[in-house]
Amino acid sequence: MMPHRCLPQCRTCGLRITSSARWRRPDAYSESAPDGGQPAQKGALPRCIGRTRGGLNSKLHAVCDDRGRPRVMLLTEGQMSDYKGAALMFEAMPPAPVLLADRGYDADWFRQALAARGAAACIPSRKGRKAPIPHDAVLYRRRHRIENMFGRLKDWRRIHTRYDRCAHAFMSAIALAATVIFWINQ
Repeated sequence: MMPHRCLPQCRTCGLRITSSARWRRPDAYSESAPDGGQPAQKGALPRCIGRTRGGLNSKLHAVCDDRGRPRVMLLTEGQMSDYKGAALMFEAMPPAPVLLADRGYDADWFRQALAARGAAACIPSRKGRKAPIPHDAVLYRRRHRIENMFGRLKDWRRIHTRYDRCAHAFMSAIALAATVIFWINQ
């Protein structure tokens, strides 16, 4: 699983991601660390918590395989639209012949990018679209596996309630739950 884009360093253990995408832990007194081994300033890292009508929340975008196992996940602020989250995850998506998604991911650029990648888009059109694009309703019924995956994630109380303010701690809990879900669904 790829690390989250807004987490350059863990404030508690000092883990950093390098250009070669490997985790390393700088020595606390090392001058090789870019910040001299000092802890990050308070508020320096985004928490991926956004403001919506319902209050503070965050949104988890996920790509699943055909058996409902999570493959790629991204945590964003609650007010971020679905297709903007898809733009951030697009390069990390595994190749697939068909992509099932809900109405929130209905954007012309997203459909064109999927077609350029060789994947068919099975996405229902938004209600406000002037020219609705048809989708395969029989194939779209299989999207319940994605919703079941989110339901299994929310069976974990820590994920359902989001006790963690730090995005990296919350994503760690999600990754742990996703690993268990992946293992159970083999």
